Amino acid sequence: MSIVQLEDKLIELINKRDDKENFIFELLEIFDFPKATITRLKKGNQNLSKDENEIHLKGKLWFKQATSGAAFEGFASLENKVEELNHKPRYLLVTDFENLLAKDLKTQDTLDIEFKALPLHFDFFLAWMGIEKVDFEKENPADLKAVERFARLYDAILKENPDLKNHEGLNKFLIRILFCLFAEDTGVFPKNSFTNFLKAFTKEDGSDLNVRFKELFNSLDSVEREKLPTHLKNFDYVGGQLFKDIHTDLVFSSKIRKLIIECGELLNWYKINPDILGSMIQGVTNESNRSKLGMHYTSVPNILKVIKPLFLEELYEYFGKNYNNMEKLSELYERIGKIKFFDPACGSGNFLIITYKELRKLEIKILIRQRELSPYLMYIPSVTLDQFYGIEIDDFAHDVAKLSLWIAEHQMNMELEELFNDKVRAILPLQSSGNIVYGNALKLNWIEVCPRMSDEEVYLFGNPPYLGFAKQNNIQKNEMKELFENEAEYKNIIDFISCWFYLGSKYIENSNAKCAFVSTNSICQGEQVSVLWPILLKRTEIIFAYSSFKWSNNAKNNAGVTVIIIGLASNQKKVQNKYLYIGEHRKNVSNITPYLTDGENIIIYKSNKSLFGLPAISYGSKPTDGGALIFTREEYETVIEKYSELEQYFKKYVGADELLNSTYRYCLWLDEASYNKIQNHPFIKDRVRICSEFRLKSKKNATRKLASTPYMFAENRYKSKNAIVIPEVSSENRYYIPIGLTDSNTVLSNRVYEIYIDDLYVMGILMSKMHMVWTKAVGGKLETRYMYSAGLCYNTFPFPKISLKTKEEIKNAVLEILDIREESGGTLAELYHNETMPSDLLAAHVKLDEKIERLYRNNPFNSDEERLEHLLNIYQKLLG
Repeated sequence: MSIVQLEDKLIELINKRDDKENFIFELLEIFDFPKATITRLKKGNQNLSKDENEIHLKGKLWFKQATSGAAFEGFASLENKVEELNHKPRYLLVTDFENLLAKDLKTQDTLDIEFKALPLHFDFFLAWMGIEKVDFEKENPADLKAVERFARLYDAILKENPDLKNHEGLNKFLIRILFCLFAEDTGVFPKNSFTNFLKAFTKEDGSDLNVRFKELFNSLDSVEREKLPTHLKNFDYVGGQLFKDIHTDLVFSSKIRKLIIECGELLNWYKINPDILGSMIQGVTNESNRSKLGMHYTSVPNILKVIKPLFLEELYEYFGKNYNNMEKLSELYERIGKIKFFDPACGSGNFLIITYKELRKLEIKILIRQRELSPYLMYIPSVTLDQFYGIEIDDFAHDVAKLSLWIAEHQMNMELEELFNDKVRAILPLQSSGNIVYGNALKLNWIEVCPRMSDEEVYLFGNPPYLGFAKQNNIQKNEMKELFENEAEYKNIIDFISCWFYLGSKYIENSNAKCAFVSTNSICQGEQVSVLWPILLKRTEIIFAYSSFKWSNNAKNNAGVTVIIIGLASNQKKVQNKYLYIGEHRKNVSNITPYLTDGENIIIYKSNKSLFGLPAISYGSKPTDGGALIFTREEYETVIEKYSELEQYFKKYVGADELLNSTYRYCLWLDEASYNKIQNHPFIKDRVRICSEFRLKSKKNATRKLASTPYMFAENRYKSKNAIVIPEVSSENRYYIPIGLTDSNTVLSNRVYEIYIDDLYVMGILMSKMHMVWTKAVGGKLETRYMYSAGLCYNTFPFPKISLKTKEEIKNAVLEILDIREESGGTLAELYHNETMPSDLLAAHVKLDEKIERLYRNNPFNSDEERLEHLLNIYQKLLG
């Protein structure tokens, strides 16, 4: 049950004051107590109290229904009774239905409220649902409630106005409502004035809401206040463009009116973080994106992963070092008021808002210390919204970003005023709220948006859109082409986010500016590295990086994906301290490679043959047949039952799915000689016709030519030999690549790689952790799965020359693994999944790893990062 549902159920409950006997049972039902337990309590079977006005459920609750005006006395009597118990209930609860008192005997928290206020304190009893209040408060409950209530409001409005989904007018209305709700809880408007205006001056059926909103919004944009009706004079002139546009007429209902009023009465907007406003408004329009109780709604921890190493940690270090130096503190105070911050894909402003608030927090800390050193110091504002720049292509998100920045400013000003009793600056009319430009970041000149001098301190950051080639529309593909057309091999730069890294590198070139972006890890894997990074490294160097982790929040363009964070600076400035973040650990390194490892800037390029003497590898055979030459086992058996004479023309057929699931299909396998023998067979004629027609329909000239030999695979790489088989795609939930063996009568598909060799030592090399580490780093990704590549993963894999004796040792280790596989009896998919891998199979692989790794060095590797660094160094030495 969501927060809003809990509140609504409790509102219904407190309105049933006449049904006092069932109050406690309905309360327990709301908090998910089993119906059987509630039934037994009603019958008295589980009630440990002999008092008819009490319910004592062991370990959970002791409730007392007090007479009017006697709630406190009733509570005192329960406290005395519970003192005598060895096993105490979690809660004491007493009410006379005017007041309610409760105590959590585990945490010693107490509740003393009016009975009607119970819905606002639902979280006090969440332990009944297995959620401790302290944990729930970490989830920013005010944000959770705001999102859920706003989602409900949006749905109700859309139901009455279905043609206005994603309409600019409806979006404007939502932003204005948010502003008014926030304003009445933070002193911009008189307390509760907006909610009371709706309650007092609109009809319950909502029929006049549209007119009233139009009047209110017009008045908020009017400098002239004297001629306004009395009920509108409570509201000051707002200005700032927010209410300038004409209100779009909407149809309202009693439900919409009720929901808006509840947003005002049941939420404290002062506690709501402005960085979630954009996510809230954008998220409510998509039912699947709405989170329920217990879900995170803040992106603050992840945003801090970007801005802390980029600039915030250094500022705080300077503050700490000069804590007692008034002159240095003043320099820092002045410095933070000059830095520029720029998000060129700002969405609804999350990064800018968090950065602004963090900088204001530092400003306050400096000011507090300055006043300790000099008590009569006057406050002169340092950090302003004028320092914040952004670009956003969505006009609605652009508007939300500006509003959210203003709210963040107001919240921080209120915090400062509470600390020092100083009026910071006038609240209204709305002032400039950041330099947020509406436009396409790939078309605009970033230096014109956020001007900078070469020695000026500027930080670019953000979470630009991640779009692989297949998800890009034609406009986006053309934008990439225009950006990279003067760079070699730009067509192989497949991820849209590369554009932001490219433009960021140009912006910070030969300057003090730095940038850091959240990115999919695709730009540091596979062929993209050899194309993108030589371009970036001409101008920049990596100054910090986070290896892959899950980015999960409600920011724009986020889908809980696996990401990395990369920070860049001009390579002319030579930053001394560079940091690699791996999990919770930070490593100080001399240089960070494009593969996010410590070492020289080594880039792996595709090779057509093994650089380290391994046998040849190739794709399997490709049918390009429209299904004419491939058969399931059932289809094959049906054919052979009818045409037994054709059995000799079929072979087993194995692709990646068949390999991993320990099964196979069949393929019709003909060459020119065998086809000439049976070309007039009715079944053969039919399958050849299907294949020929399919190839003739192709847009590719080469495929149409293949229609002249429709009885053969389009690409034939089959050899009548045993083969080592590697799937092209493998799950990320595996410690090792699941590699198989096939016999000489099996044709392999183009979804696997094949190595025709009987010597099993090669299989041992490919099944090793060293090879897995190399594949993860230099191979590409399909979503989060590993993409194996002959040119990048196999042919470049650094492997030392070994003796015949060592080959025999590796072969024996492989045979042990194969024996365990056979004894276990599962499929490769089951045997090699992290959660289902048999312990003896894992142990056998560890033994193999030890043999393989001793070939590289005598002392064991401590981490995969060490393994990769070692492999990259070998590769570098080979290429000089």
